[in-house]
Amino acid sequence: MSRNRRLTLFLATAVAAGLALSACSPAATPTGESTEPAATSAPAADPMGVDDGAQLTMWTRAPLERQANALVNAYNASHKNQVKLEIIPNDDMEGKVGAAATNNELPDLMAGDVVRLPYWVSEGMFTDITDKIEGLPFRSDIARGHIDAGTVDGKEHTLPFVTDISVMVWNKDLYKEAGLDPEKGPTTLQEFVDQAKAVAALNKPGVSGTYFGGNCGGCIVFTWFPYIWGAGDEVLSADGKTAMLAGDNAKAVYAAYKDLYDSGAVGEGSKEENGGTWTAPFAEGKIGVMPYPNTSTYAAAEAGINVGAGAIPGVNGGQSTFLGGDAMGISKDSKNVDQAWNFLAWMLSDDTQLEVIAKAGEVPARNSLLDNSYTKADPLALAMNSTVAYGRTPVAQYFAEAFNAGGSPFTVLFRNAVFEGTDTLAADNDAITAVLNQ
Repeated sequence: MSRNRRLTLFLATAVAAGLALSACSPAATPTGESTEPAATSAPAADPMGVDDGAQLTMWTRAPLERQANALVNAYNASHKNQVKLEIIPNDDMEGKVGAAATNNELPDLMAGDVVRLPYWVSEGMFTDITDKIEGLPFRSDIARGHIDAGTVDGKEHTLPFVTDISVMVWNKDLYKEAGLDPEKGPTTLQEFVDQAKAVAALNKPGVSGTYFGGNCGGCIVFTWFPYIWGAGDEVLSADGKTAMLAGDNAKAVYAAYKDLYDSGAVGEGSKEENGGTWTAPFAEGKIGVMPYPNTSTYAAAEAGINVGAGAIPGVNGGQSTFLGGDAMGISKDSKNVDQAWNFLAWMLSDDTQLEVIAKAGEVPARNSLLDNSYTKADPLALAMNSTVAYGRTPVAQYFAEAFNAGGSPFTVLFRNAVFEGTDTLAADNDAITAVLNQ
C-alpha cells in the first residue's frame, strides 16, 4: 500500500482511533509493512545542533500544555532560535497530523502520545535522527521507552518529551481512620484489595475504597499493565502483534477488580467512567487507594490530600510502572533539521532536565538525574521517581486501535471480565490480536 493511500486511510479513521492516555521499556520495535521515513539527517557539526536564529514550529497536544510552555519559554529566553508552539486539542490531534502529513505541512517539531508514535513513525512522518542521538554525550543515560516507541527497523526518530508514569497512591488520612499504616501502601495485588476494602468499610458518605476508568481503555492499560509486568509476565509478544492478556496473572488482576466491584468498594460512576474525570475522585478526598498518573499526583496534594505514593505492585510482589507521556521528533517536512535538533538536544541536557523539568516536579528523562536535589527535598517526587527503573512502554503499530480507542477490543475484554463475569477471555484476547495484525 502506498504511503499516500495509507495516510488517506489514517486521516479518514483518525476520529475512530482516538487517544486516551498514554500511555505510557524493554519492548520490541514494531514489524510488518512499513513506509520508510522520507527524511534522514546526518549529525550536525556540533552534536547539540545549530542555534542561528531559525524560526521553528512545534505541535503538542493540550494535556501537556503546561510542560510544553515551560520548555519552550525557557528555550526561547536563552537561544537565538525561536520556537512557535501550537497547542492542539487532544481529540483533534490525529486529524490535524493526518491532514498535514498528506499536504507536507507538518511542523518542525512534533510530539505525540507514546503509544501512538509507532504508527506515525511507520507512516514516515519523522526524520531519522539515529546518528544525532548516538552523538549525544549522554545518549546511554536517556530513558529508553520513548526512544523505542519511535524506532522502526533499527532507526530512531524520537526522544522523551514528557514522561508520565503510573503510581499507586493512597490517602494517608483515610488509611489512619481505617487502621492502616499511612506510610505503607500495597506491595501485592491482594494487599491493594484488602486496603481498599478497609477504607470502604469506614462507610463514610461519599468515600470509596478505590476507583478506576471502567470505560476507558487508556486508563486501564496505564494502571493495570504494571500489575502484570511486576509479576514477570508480558502483555504483548516481542513483535507487538499478539496480545498476552489471558494468562494466570492477568486473570488475577481481573478477578481482584471484580471482587472490589462486587463488594461495593469501587466508587460510584466507575463503570461508566470514560477517562474524562477518572483522577478527580482521589483529588477530592473520596478514594482510599488507586493506581494513578504521577502528573496528577501533585494536583491532588495541592488540593489538600495527604498523599502516599509508590510503585504499582505485581500480583504477588515485585513492582512496575507504565512509562507513558509523549515523545518528540523532527517531522519529515522540517527544513530546519539541525536547528530543531538543537531544541531536542537542549531539552535532554543536564540543566534543562534539572532546572526546568525536575524543578517543576516532573520526571526527568535521564536515569542519572532521577535522584536530584529537587527530588531529595520532595518525598513525593522521590517516591514516584524511584519507580521509573521498573517501567515499561508497550510498543505496537496499532496499539491505539487495539487498546485506547473508544470501544476497543481491550475495553470489551476488561469490561466482560470485571463487570459482566463472562467466560469470553480467550476470545476477547484473540480480538485484540486481530486488531494488532490489521
